[in-house]
Parts: sequence; structure tokens; C-alpha cells
Amino acid sequence: MTTLTRQDLNFGQVVADILCEFLEVAIHLILYVREVYPSGIFQKRKKYNVPVQMSCHPELNRYIQDTLHCVKPLIEKNDVEKVVVVIMDKDHHPVERFVFEISQPPLLSIRFVSMILNFYSDTLLSHVEQLLRAVILKISVCDAVLDNNPPGCTFTVLVHTREAATRNMEKIQVIKDFPWIVADEQEVHMREPRLIPLKTMTSDIVKMQLYVEERAQKAS
Repeated sequence: MTTLTRQDLNFGQVVADILCEFLEVAIHLILYVREVYPSGIFQKRKKYNVPVQMSCHPELNRYIQDTLHCVKPLIEKNDVEKVVVVIMDKDHHPVERFVFEISQPPLLSIRFVSMILNFYSDTLLSHVEQLLRAVILKISVCDAVLDNNPPGCTFTVLVHTREAATRNMEKIQVIKDFPWIVADEQEVHMREPRLIPLKTMTSDIVKMQLYVEERAQKAS
């Protein structure tokens, strides 16, 4: 049985850093492309060597950053199964759910992947960046396969954790006054959604599948 070492913990931190940085860019871009907020609060920046739109609204940015800061320790421990960006209509019913399914190498292979990361870090990280770039590019054009959303939409971020992690959520509150709460059922489930696959990426350190669940009738 393989035991965790400092090297393994560093591996978890690297994966968490990569994914949280990516998710921050992805969330901003989703909010822009799906017009959840006015285009005037976004600025064009360059991430993964491609232009993206990032919010310059302090409160919105803080919410996204605080959310990912709380998610990061869970990713480090490989306790996250999905991160979901839920876009809701003015009655707080989901119209779209952008689902990022995340999987990492099993425990027994962590040491092997850590060795890869140490010896081929530049090449491996460059490959991962190329894969993430492809996901970002797919998000940037996703409006071509999605129907328009009704006016007055809002959003929230849901995190699906493994069962063992769920039992310890209260113990790992990272930011004071930013606690984990159980999601409302109406945010988690959508009746007979249309499923639109967007992108799948596979690398030695992380695998991710992105798809959208879209409500059939969006008019409220």
C-alpha cells in the first residue's frame, strides 16, 4: 500500500493551483458569454495565450475568488467530483448548468505521477496548458449551441464532493463568514435537461469533462 509523502502533497497542490486558476478564468468567461452580467463590467485579458473576458467588478470577483479558495483544499485531497456553474432565472430556477467533472490519478499512482511532474514538469505543464486552452476556446463559442437565456439571470457555484469529504465539510471552513451550505434541490436538479458535451481533456495529472445541462423551455 502506497503512503502519502511530502512529494505527493506537493503534487496535490500543483493540481489544485492549476485547476483553480483555470476555473476562475472559466467562470468569468461563462458569465460573459452567457450575458449574466453586462458586457461593460468585463475587460479583455490574455490567459493560456488566448484572449478572454474577465470581470472588473470587485464584489463579483471576490465571490468567485472566495469560492475557489474554499474549493482548493478539497481538490488538493482529490475530494472534488464536480464543480458546477448554475445559471438561474429570476425565479431562481436553473436554466443552464455548466458541469466540470474532475478526476485525478488514484492514490496508488500518485507517486508515479509525482515523479513525472518532477522530471518533466515544463513539458507536462505546457501540455496541460494547451488542453485547458482548448476548453477555454470551447466555452468562448458555446453560445452557438445554446439558446438565449431570459433576462434577469443570476448564478451560483456548486461543488459536488465525495461522500467522505461531505461529512467533514464543517471542519474545513477556510474563510470566516463564507461557510459551506447544502445546495437547494432546485439548484441541483433540472427536469429533463438537454445535454450538450463541450470538451473533454485527458492528461497525466488530471482529467476533466465539461458539458452543459440546458433547460428545454427557458422562458419564465
